[in-house]
Amino acid sequence: MMAGVKPRVLVVDDELGVRRALQRGLTAEGMDVMAAGDGPSALRMALTGAFDVVLLDIMLPGLSGYRVLEKLRAEGVRTPVLLVSAKDGEVDQADGLDLGADGYLVKPFSFVVLVAQVRAVLRRGAEDSGRRLRLGALVVDRGTREVSFDGEPVALSPREFAVLDTLAGRAGSVVTKDELLRAVWGDEQAATRNAVEVYVGYLRRKLDAVGADGIVRTVRGHGYLASTAEIDAALDAPRR
Repeated sequence: MMAGVKPRVLVVDDELGVRRALQRGLTAEGMDVMAAGDGPSALRMALTGAFDVVLLDIMLPGLSGYRVLEKLRAEGVRTPVLLVSAKDGEVDQADGLDLGADGYLVKPFSFVVLVAQVRAVLRRGAEDSGRRLRLGALVVDRGTREVSFDGEPVALSPREFAVLDTLAGRAGSVVTKDELLRAVWGDEQAATRNAVEVYVGYLRRKLDAVGADGIVRTVRGHGYLASTAEIDAALDAPRR
């Protein structure tokens, strides 16, 4: 994670009250929280690799948490996953860990313990610079600092890569110009907002040239957003 950027957490639970409670609590702990209420939506969002940790309920409509986790690992997404379930059997926990989960919480759980586990996996993943971010056919490799679209390399300058990395790392959320200044230039005083506009323009032209147009969007009066139709569909899915 970049300095000054909040850790991103995806909360997946089919109970609206649980999702809201976890969103409120984790937001108060300084985290950037998004939520999904079913398996397919969770999978679409988590496949981007844009989250630092996923809190994943097992009993979900459409696709179980086990299957979501299995598909994530099969696609090479290494985002830490904490499974959450009312099932407290040893076999259930062992199955989840065997599929690639990083932890298992049994409902009802203590929020203090949940936060401690989230922070623990965040610390373990802090040095994982090899994580790949996926926005449809666009892949941002943080380890090699390379970008490809549909398997073809996209040549970016270090600054352009940093802009894309920041936006892709918060896929589905608006990033303000001031946030980009802090993440890419290190200080709001190190450059101007106009510099942000210029580099976003450079980045867009290079993405457009390879057919990746529309991934980086302007949200007037707010900032910029990296997203795909799949992410939009997940965010727009009915919340149970």
